[in-house]
Amino acid sequence: MSLWSADELISPVVAAAAFAVHLLTVVRAITRPNRTPASRVAWVAVIMCLPLVGVVAYALLGETSIGRGRVERLREAERRLARPLAPPAYLADPDARTIAALCTSINGFAPVAGNRVTLLGEASDDPAHPALDSDRAIDALIEAIEGAAEHVHISFYIWLDDHSGGRVANAVAAAARRGVVCRVMVDALGSRDFLRGPRRRELEEAGARVIAALEDIPRLGHLAVGRVDLRNHRKLVVVDNRIAFCGSQNCADPAFAPKARYGPWIDLLLRCEGPVVRQAQHLFLASWIAETGDDLDGLPAADPQPEVVEPGVTLQVFGTGPTTPGAAMSDAFVAAMYAAERELIVTTPYFVPDEGLLRALCAAPRRGVRTTLILPARCDSRLVAAASRSTYADLLACGVELHAYPLGLLHAKSVTVDGRLALVGSANMDRRSLELNFENNLLIHDEPTTAAIRRRQLGYLSEATPVTAADVAAWSFWTRLANNVVAMMSPVL
Repeated sequence: MSLWSADELISPVVAAAAFAVHLLTVVRAITRPNRTPASRVAWVAVIMCLPLVGVVAYALLGETSIGRGRVERLREAERRLARPLAPPAYLADPDARTIAALCTSINGFAPVAGNRVTLLGEASDDPAHPALDSDRAIDALIEAIEGAAEHVHISFYIWLDDHSGGRVANAVAAAARRGVVCRVMVDALGSRDFLRGPRRRELEEAGARVIAALEDIPRLGHLAVGRVDLRNHRKLVVVDNRIAFCGSQNCADPAFAPKARYGPWIDLLLRCEGPVVRQAQHLFLASWIAETGDDLDGLPAADPQPEVVEPGVTLQVFGTGPTTPGAAMSDAFVAAMYAAERELIVTTPYFVPDEGLLRALCAAPRRGVRTTLILPARCDSRLVAAASRSTYADLLACGVELHAYPLGLLHAKSVTVDGRLALVGSANMDRRSLELNFENNLLIHDEPTTAAIRRRQLGYLSEATPVTAADVAAWSFWTRLANNVVAMMSPVL
């Protein structure tokens, strides 16, 4: 006669299995490579305090795999494309050499001289009408596409079928019809409506090739394994291996209809010519090959080196993503901040810094650097806004001049250092851009171009409202509690 019935045995077995899964999840959260200590602590806290919810959350959000096949294709493409593209430029400034060496270590792209770079929309600089900059940037993009003779390569996180997005789509379709090879890569999540709508069909019928980046994530049957929200957040256009566009601008109207109450979106977009275009080209091609499996030999990677512009500007492209070792994007921002000796101006729409970035920003004014941080007065994400505000007290106490921009969502991602160096691109100063998204930035070693970007930043600043320590002290206890709780969970989210 058995001492235990089948029903009585099931409960201990289930409990033991649940405990084992719980324990293994904690161990995985602690031992997973390329994770910051803050992220490990946050995940262990969630898993331990909310066992069932924590395990499920980790299964859906805790890993950043984009699929073994995609990773292998990306690494092989990067290896073959990272050969020297042009002689590295000599940089007399030791700080510039340090930052350049760091950025070179990411993709193998060194700073190159002989470029021309234009901040688009600068002629329309008007602090009260900043959306004109985005409209004129779209005009310049369409002009380049209309002049294409060989190929047009486009990578956007968001492409909307609105006035601006439709104009760009029409230009691409016309280029494809006249025999230009058009490759369009948009994010599967950010551009989902565009991908499902008639514009995609129109482009494909015209002969353009359109793909959804990161559409398929690793799966076990029908269950997603790892983060389902990894994104290709890059904004990059290359035309005929001679013109490249990069910055913060998506392919959409400044009004940005899906979130019109926060508009207009205020952006920066740069037009580049010269040897740096090849770096942007190779960054695009590596992602394209990872998504499609196309053979590199059939792509325009070995076209003649873009023509050198004299006198030229020294520029450097770099890109990061969930496959990039270490905190490369954060390190680039931190290096730029520590290079500042007199002035540091930063604009970003989403500010949820990691520890290193926050400490670098707080240290700048204590070193005698006038440090200005300009953020949108209203953010389209409540969680991001709360996490961002949790840093305000520390920033203000250290002497950072904090300002809130009220005329729309300040979407420009820019850093200027002493009027001599600038960083512009797609990367926000939040956990998504620093750890999860594929991003691209441009490092500018040129005083006139940096001055143009700085003028744009000062235009934002002229319309912004200072945020003071008294403003932060006036927040209720519950507001401060909510902000800090969200900030604690930001490594998980």
